[in-house]
Amino acid sequence: MDRIDRFRIFSRVVECASFTRAADQLGLPRSTVSAAVAELEQRLGTRLLQRSTRRVSTTHDGDVFHARCLRLIAEVEDAESLFRQEDAQPVGLLRIDVPSRIGRRIVAPALPDFFARYPQVEVDLGMTDRAVNLIEEGCDAVLRVGQLGDSSLVSRTLGTLDFVNVAAPSYLRAYGVPQQPTDLQQHRAVNYASPTTARVEPWEWQDGTQLRTLPMQGWVRVNSAEASIACCVAGLGLLQIPRYDVQDELQSGTLVEVMPRHVAQPLPVTLLQPHRQHRAQRVHLFLEWLVPLLRSGLQLQ
Repeated sequence: MDRIDRFRIFSRVVECASFTRAADQLGLPRSTVSAAVAELEQRLGTRLLQRSTRRVSTTHDGDVFHARCLRLIAEVEDAESLFRQEDAQPVGLLRIDVPSRIGRRIVAPALPDFFARYPQVEVDLGMTDRAVNLIEEGCDAVLRVGQLGDSSLVSRTLGTLDFVNVAAPSYLRAYGVPQQPTDLQQHRAVNYASPTTARVEPWEWQDGTQLRTLPMQGWVRVNSAEASIACCVAGLGLLQIPRYDVQDELQSGTLVEVMPRHVAQPLPVTLLQPHRQHRAQRVHLFLEWLVPLLRSGLQLQ
């Protein structure tokens, strides 16, 4: 094992905050990973990592060394890429995660086009509506909809999703058409609960420069966009949802737009990647293919 290999192992341990997860992602025994980091610390004469039973974190010296490692690894891989066949014809596996409905409606149907261009690339496509931890789950990139908290990840905002209020004609015939927010107290909603926090999202609308919210009563609570649309079509209540999600239903008349002047604020759509200076060519090419597909398919603003 050469010095660059040890740098790569150390950097992966930092990113995973775990020797075990780093070993799994690298396909190495945990003892090899631990020994590589110990050899680095001995060579440098300083402790790079703080070890505990729950997680691994960097010391001050570890932070400094990690930043230098990333630059050195990137320079070495850039030099090697001048002669690697992969850059002429990318090969290998990449891992991506997207919200389930976006994956089924937009990404999966378009994948034959990507594979026609790059037949030697394999894609592990996760479709989940929960917050995915890129580092722990070994993802090359994830797509998230909504506001993000503080993050050390590299983020790329692709645009925003416009929302719409909808209901089934059967529901409106039975309970009337809401015209303004004060009418909402007489209605029921298909309530959406976050798969990650189980928090039920309130109804919201823009009132000038202010955002107003109102908890809605409802018969049913769901944790996916597909389920919320199915319940709304069944006449179980009003629904707030990104417009692209119900474009077909609106065009066919299965759902009807209501209260068009009182809609939820747009949500950002963001692509997140680990903080690495160098990314495999196959990941770069996939994301360059994916971004315009999403902007068009999601009707991003």
